[in-house]
Amino acid sequence: MSEREAMEFDLVIVGGGPAGLSAAIRAKQLANEAGEELEVVVLEKGGEIGAHILSGIVLDPKALDELIPDWRSRDDRPLRTEVTKDKYKLLGPKGSMGMPTFGFPPFMHNHGCFAGSLANTCRWLGQEAENLGVQVFPGFAASEIVYGDKGEVRGVVAGVMGVAEDGTHKPDYEPGMELLGKYVLLAEGARGSLTKGVKAKYDLEAACDPQKYGIGLKEVWSVPRDHAEFHDGYVQHTFGWPVQDKDGNGGGFLYHFRDGDECFVSVGYVVHLNYKNPWLAPYEEFQRYKHHDEISKFLKGGKRVSYGARAITSGGLQSVPKLAFPGGALIGCSAGFVNLPRIKGTHNAMKTGMMAAEAAVAAIREGRGGDELVAYEEAYETSWVRTDLSQVRNVKPLMSRFGTLAGAVISMPDMWLRYLFGFGYLTTQRHKKPDHAYLKPADKCARITYPKPDGVLSFDKLTSVSFTNTYHAEDQPVHLKLRDPELQKTSEYDVYAGPSARYCPAGVYEWIEEDGKAPRFQINSQNCIHCKTCDIKDPNQNINWETPEGGGGPAYPNM
Repeated sequence: MSEREAMEFDLVIVGGGPAGLSAAIRAKQLANEAGEELEVVVLEKGGEIGAHILSGIVLDPKALDELIPDWRSRDDRPLRTEVTKDKYKLLGPKGSMGMPTFGFPPFMHNHGCFAGSLANTCRWLGQEAENLGVQVFPGFAASEIVYGDKGEVRGVVAGVMGVAEDGTHKPDYEPGMELLGKYVLLAEGARGSLTKGVKAKYDLEAACDPQKYGIGLKEVWSVPRDHAEFHDGYVQHTFGWPVQDKDGNGGGFLYHFRDGDECFVSVGYVVHLNYKNPWLAPYEEFQRYKHHDEISKFLKGGKRVSYGARAITSGGLQSVPKLAFPGGALIGCSAGFVNLPRIKGTHNAMKTGMMAAEAAVAAIREGRGGDELVAYEEAYETSWVRTDLSQVRNVKPLMSRFGTLAGAVISMPDMWLRYLFGFGYLTTQRHKKPDHAYLKPADKCARITYPKPDGVLSFDKLTSVSFTNTYHAEDQPVHLKLRDPELQKTSEYDVYAGPSARYCPAGVYEWIEEDGKAPRFQINSQNCIHCKTCDIKDPNQNINWETPEGGGGPAYPNM
């Protein structure tokens, strides 16, 4: 094996999303203001910045205002549609009921927020980072942690290319490079592969509850400018139907925004991954959701232009792990800062990136490196990020226990008290077990039959995957690893009826029966859109998601 070359930096950031880019920008701002040299690199596994980014998005601009105060006045600003109308609705199978939003705490309202594309916002942030002197390497997947002599994180291995499916080296083989830094910030998003290893090595989750997740499925529709139901800046959140009656819960969103002369509607549905019924299929629930009258009226006459899916952290305050470790820190959704009832996490991701960068720059100025960024932990404890999560700390546990509607009703007074006085009428409720542990055996649950897609509002899974622009080189190792193939048959199939074929939103997993033989588990890894749901929901934690060759995966244009 060829010896790897190494490059030295001050700050290595893994992940070109809002957290990683905000960290890079803040670090260079501080260095440039002081006239100092600071080498900062951002590694992004997607083929370009924004390629793997998916979010609702209604952005609370609080962190962006702090990071780039003049962004609103710029001609090239990525967000232009401010929220003008805000509704919450409870859906039933045939109708809906508007929720009394006047009774919600002020932070639950979306006025002052911006609708648009987080992928394009990250592209804009990436350009801002490069303008400041950050080195941005897209298509450069970080696949391994480099540890130092004292057990600290020293850097990462990135850019391994040309490995064949059988593990041999192809003619274009590249062993990758070691990118070493005084500190390494992990900004991989929910369920990052390197983050998992670092959490385990340093036992970062010893004092927190299990992280909770949802799978968010989203489409962007282009609608005519004279569409009767289009209202620029309109935001609608729903809960109730369709998942409420299937041993699970979830909620939907619908956002209207303009991009130049074009009118777009972002529509999506989030299924909490602690659902119990293995027959439930999040993708199919999303397709059904679009047929409800309160959703379909906004889409009819339009054309779908994008589709995607991504796991979302939802554990909140109780599930935030220890943030700093020897040689680096977790930022953004690598740690999990999503405010579930607000369905927002980008502002918190950006702020945590900024706080970690400030701590790292201060440490480097002191001649340090490879130690724990205690100042970052301390900054988080007194930050508005922690306050943001603290006010809603009991919403997710109560929804898990009592369902979406009842959980929201019970938690509303607690949110109000925490907003007004800093304490609630409930003690902190706990997340007692990880999402995969909720799944029941298939014979204990009702089978769910889903309607066929009509090709107008709802679509089959593989047609949808074609809208993600997903590509993986054919001859490379499968990045979805089975720890025990036999266990997949005896448990995931025999006990749980093969839920992998249903929870995956991209048709990666199939159980194939041929000529009366035992079913065969097939992994279509080329379809993978990097949502990480399999890594989270497999009942035996038997599937391990690893990063594929750099540049592979989806190429979202505007998600």
